[in-house]
Amino acid sequence: MDQSKYYIMHGIHSNEWICSLVLINFIEDICKSYKLNTKIYQQEPKRLLEEVSLYIIPMVNPDGIDLVTGKIQKYTKIYQHYKQISKDYPGIPFPDGWKANFNGVDLNLQFPARWENAKQIKYKQGITKPGPRDFVGKAPLTQPEAKALYNFTKNHKFELTISYHTQGKEIYYQFLDYEPLKAKQIGEKFAKASQYNLTQVAYASSFAGYKDWFIQEYNKPAYTIEAGYGINPLPITQFDEIYQDNLGILILGITT
Repeated sequence: MDQSKYYIMHGIHSNEWICSLVLINFIEDICKSYKLNTKIYQQEPKRLLEEVSLYIIPMVNPDGIDLVTGKIQKYTKIYQHYKQISKDYPGIPFPDGWKANFNGVDLNLQFPARWENAKQIKYKQGITKPGPRDFVGKAPLTQPEAKALYNFTKNHKFELTISYHTQGKEIYYQFLDYEPLKAKQIGEKFAKASQYNLTQVAYASSFAGYKDWFIQEYNKPAYTIEAGYGINPLPITQFDEIYQDNLGILILGITT
């Protein structure tokens, strides 16, 4: 049987690590439901997974997540490497404000979707070299994580993608004037299930993201979910609420 293929990405930003826990928990729940032949969000995973291929990458940026969660000891050379980069950006708290990868490049500003626009915006903001966040790199796809994600997508025929971030309780579904068929309709279902706001991303953040590139490249639905609310990194006390808010999105992403 030819299966529609879906890809759900998250954990690309270091201080948004709670998204990784959400998706890992979802993997566990859907596998349990499949084995026990029970329902999850009123759906039967055994039937769903016979009709679709579900790809999940819980953590695109494990190095950065290790930094923010305290796994990297302060006396190590790796920790000092991160700290040295951060010294040029005293206004960003360290390590809590770290979003980038080991090289100080923001992985969600690495995709060939008007990358030059992103560079121009970030350079005007004074972010012209490696830092804890918002550095676009020297060119698109220079970072191994972004290139791997790009190639992985190229090698599959995904019908829909969901990129998880925090925070704001918002859902983005467009890239500039690109709006794939049924993208808003599906986004409205996501919004209803989560009580998140379906909206447009701010212009200054509209370029070079994975969602942006996927929409531009394939003209198929792709979404950024800004889960939870507060200051990143969100506290673990928000986990249960975030998971329950997003369970419907995760299931609807397969069934839509």
